[in-house]
Amino acid sequence: MFLYGASGHAKVIIDILRANNEVVEGLFDDNEAIHDLLGYPVLHPSSVLGPLIISIGNNQIRCKIADLLSVEFGTAIHPFSIISETAKIGVGSVVMQGAIIQSCANVGQHCIINTGASIDHECVVDDYVHISPHCTLCGNVQVGEGTWVGAGTTIIPGVKVGKWSVIGAGSVVTKDIPDNVLAVGNRCKIIKRI
Repeated sequence: MFLYGASGHAKVIIDILRANNEVVEGLFDDNEAIHDLLGYPVLHPSSVLGPLIISIGNNQIRCKIADLLSVEFGTAIHPFSIISETAKIGVGSVVMQGAIIQSCANVGQHCIINTGASIDHECVVDDYVHISPHCTLCGNVQVGEGTWVGAGTTIIPGVKVGKWSVIGAGSVVTKDIPDNVLAVGNRCKIIKRI
């Protein structure tokens, strides 16, 4: 497996790959000052090889890079996560230690399901979403493309969160949230358009 991006997020993905006894072939990064990460070589992309995981936490950058590349994408799922056999996880996505993805949940492509996050039955998490550490998505929640759900957030059953929004850490989301907004708090309220 190759990774694109040589920073903190890549370190966690390397740990996941090691836990699965998968070989890390190397990393790619645009920063020419970086030559290795955790003992793995960092190459500078004139051509990018696959299978590949984009190891960059920023949803917009991950989306732009995925759109530019024509390679096979892989996934990384930590063996200490719990994934229902009826759940679906798209290519390029990563599932961290302690995450739980329940029955009939659907996680899109190039998503981050971070440490200890819980995604309950029949949730739909669209492409390029980041569900931060210790979030709880109750049943039938929908999270739109590119949205970032901050650490420790709880979203109650059936709520829909729009595309490319940001939900602040520790929020409790009890009502639908539209596209392109920053929303925070308990109860979660829209602060501004982004």
